[in-house]
Amino acid sequence: MFRGSFTALVTPFRNGQFDRAALEKQIEYQARHGTNGIVPVGTTGESPTLSHEEHHLVIEVAVQAAKGTGMKVIAGTGSNATDEALDLTRFAKNAGADGVLQVNPYYNKPTQEGMYRHFKAIAQGVDIPIILYNIPGRTGVTMANSTVARLARDCKNIVAMKEATGSLDSCSELCATIPAPFTVLSGDDSMTLPFMSVGAVGVISVATNIIPKQVRQMVDFALANDFAAARQLHQRYLELFKALFLEGNPTGIKTAMALLGRDTGDMRLPLCEVMPATRNAIKTALFNVGLIQDNVA
Repeated sequence: MFRGSFTALVTPFRNGQFDRAALEKQIEYQARHGTNGIVPVGTTGESPTLSHEEHHLVIEVAVQAAKGTGMKVIAGTGSNATDEALDLTRFAKNAGADGVLQVNPYYNKPTQEGMYRHFKAIAQGVDIPIILYNIPGRTGVTMANSTVARLARDCKNIVAMKEATGSLDSCSELCATIPAPFTVLSGDDSMTLPFMSVGAVGVISVATNIIPKQVRQMVDFALANDFAAARQLHQRYLELFKALFLEGNPTGIKTAMALLGRDTGDMRLPLCEVMPATRNAIKTALFNVGLIQDNVA
């Protein structure tokens, strides 16, 4: 169900408020450049800093803006409270989302059994396709591949994993042990091609906020088993992939978008602007791939 290139959208702010017009413009840009789908209110969308009302509104705007474009909408509805995740997931389904992204419960650090019960409760509570999101660097817990396999077996609407462990071994094992139709998507731009070489079928990307066409091409080449062509694109954009994460996400991508005139660059505390050295590194990476013409600090 979910394969290809999906954009983890930033949430644009202007003067501290959600900028609806800017988000609609970003979604139109994604559609024009062939992105397979969009992921609003995930980590890149600064979901922890949004009120519930804003979270709902961003999902509604994304679904409406994507209508008729052919892009899928995967709403971020994860939480470390199961009841809250259920409420957000019900809202996303009623709003018309094609699926939801469910991050590992963070901070409270559940056991493997706790994670299993958490995701099973959501899957049983809302009939919508679910993508699990394994990102231990942010959540403090790693979902074991055996837990993923158990969930995929017991919950037919748990259909994919966003794999952001950074481990090629873990991705290899996951792809080898969980049969289709369950699919694996990379959660890191720099790991997309390595993960696809062992069986992943795409990416939920941050870089596609600015280079959707190029990442889609790389993914399409890999899906067609043309890894030589995919490798050329991977190598061309690797510096940019890495620069965007020098101070974490979404500070890097919002800086890049501001440099390109695509976003205000505004973030909500506790996130703030990157250090000058990081900004210069991002600017240099943009210059080196021809996205900007001026590399003066």
